Amino acid sequence: MGYTIPKFRHPIMAHTVKDKTKLLHRLRRVRGQLNAVEKALEEERDCSAVLLTLAACRGAMDSLMAEIVEGHIRFHILDPEQHPQLSKGRQHRRSLQLFGAI
Repeated sequence: MGYTIPKFRHPIMAHTVKDKTKLLHRLRRVRGQLNAVEKALEEERDCSAVLLTLAACRGAMDSLMAEIVEGHIRFHILDPEQHPQLSKGRQHRRSLQLFGAI
């Protein structure tokens, strides 16, 4: 059972291509932490150890999301070459819509 990321009208995330290696390292770190949580649950470890590892996972996910959101805003919302017609007000509204979705 897996999760499929929905497709949107922008086929590539150009802002992530340049930082792809760094983002993939962050993601692998999160995966390792999640595997540690799974192992701790299987081995019936102390709940405080599981909670600490979960907190680390959440922090790593928050950092990953913040990095991708920042790139999205810079490239897809604020970059005048991508959207020369967007007013500052519209850029602001699009940023707020994004934050409302996450």
